[in-house]
Amino acid sequence: MLPEYIARAVPNPVDKRAPWYTNTAPSYVGTFLWIAFYMSIAQNTVNRAGLGLCIAALVVAGLLSYKLYYYVPAVLGMKTGFTLYVVGSSTFGTRGGYLMPGLLMGVLQLGWFAVGTFISTRFILSGFGLDATPGTPLFAAVAIAWCYTMAYVGVKGIRYVAKLSLLLSAIPALMILIVLWQTRGGIALHTVNPAEAHAYGAFTLLIQVVIGFFATAGAAGADFGIHSRDERDVRLGGLVGIALAVVFAGGLPLISVAAARALNPALGDKFTYDAVISSMGGFLAPAMFFLFAIASVVPACFCAFITGNSFSTMIPGVTRMASTMAGVTVSVVLAITGVAENLASFFTIVGASFGPICGAMAADYLLSGRRWAGPREGVNLAGYGAWAVGFLVGIVPFLPVSESVKIYAQPAVVYSFAAGFVVYALLAKAGLEPKPVEMPARRAAA
Repeated sequence: MLPEYIARAVPNPVDKRAPWYTNTAPSYVGTFLWIAFYMSIAQNTVNRAGLGLCIAALVVAGLLSYKLYYYVPAVLGMKTGFTLYVVGSSTFGTRGGYLMPGLLMGVLQLGWFAVGTFISTRFILSGFGLDATPGTPLFAAVAIAWCYTMAYVGVKGIRYVAKLSLLLSAIPALMILIVLWQTRGGIALHTVNPAEAHAYGAFTLLIQVVIGFFATAGAAGADFGIHSRDERDVRLGGLVGIALAVVFAGGLPLISVAAARALNPALGDKFTYDAVISSMGGFLAPAMFFLFAIASVVPACFCAFITGNSFSTMIPGVTRMASTMAGVTVSVVLAITGVAENLASFFTIVGASFGPICGAMAADYLLSGRRWAGPREGVNLAGYGAWAVGFLVGIVPFLPVSESVKIYAQPAVVYSFAAGFVVYALLAKAGLEPKPVEMPARRAAA
């Protein structure tokens, strides 16, 4: 018998789909416009390499995100009409799909929710000119209020947030342009200290950070693909919403930080975007902190929504509200204690987790003749073997190894994808793929 999450799955019909510029592109653009993406993107990058090389790295990262992480899941969603949880049952099995990508997606969204809660809390307090130190009673109070409010809206009122998403996404886009304009005088003054220069390290770190941030959203391309009419929608939605958005939302803040540091040496070793905003002073700085916090409402609610989808789908015996609230309790603890501040390490873990998932799905797709093979019975050992090897490859820079190993192990998120792809192909050829199971909804659709 098929698990409930597969047996009850119904494909999204073609007549309910829409052009790429109404769904896929704006959704992904909004993801990259979230302050969590570019808050620390200049750290260990602009001080090691010139701006031209950094922008080139973002172009490469955007194209790799599109082609390696997004394209296959999105095409599978478009061709089948099924979500990631269903199409992933081919690569990991009907029972194996409970954990990957099912519950794992929800758990990682809780990590993103923690990051968003931490940043939003700090911005709200900074906007009022109050102490924004993690662990203080005031920080905890604001974080708790933000966390549970966004979680509740994510469960009960996500349709209203979705209607406002385009408007709210315009706020950070405008703020990015304003900050760039305010710091434009320092662009030509930016230089790299020869003692700190490391072009390879800067280039690969940017690729790692971008793809690590995008990894879960890339796998969720299947959920966007079910709303695409054809492969052209998949392609254009990804190129505009991912490849182009990375350069805008990553490149302009990176340039702004480099320029601000050239204009204001008092910034010292501060390479974060909020440090640049603070240095502007006057009315502009607190206004921007509040506006960036407001713009974080959409990604926060969507994180809670996806978490609820994951847990309620895989654990149907627990209500969506109960599972979501229990999950975000972990997130608020991570935010209050300041653990969520370590974004680079979190990106590494995310990329290491979902890199081999996307790699295994790509291999499965190609080996199946560029089609969805259908749910495979039990646990697909080829998929789990690919994930295990890819994950180990992906976390190398996160381990306590020498600095030179950490630098040259990057971009580990790309290597983890490649490892997952190769290992899945080898194990599948060795006969470790279970046979597909007949799916009533798929037969009916055909």
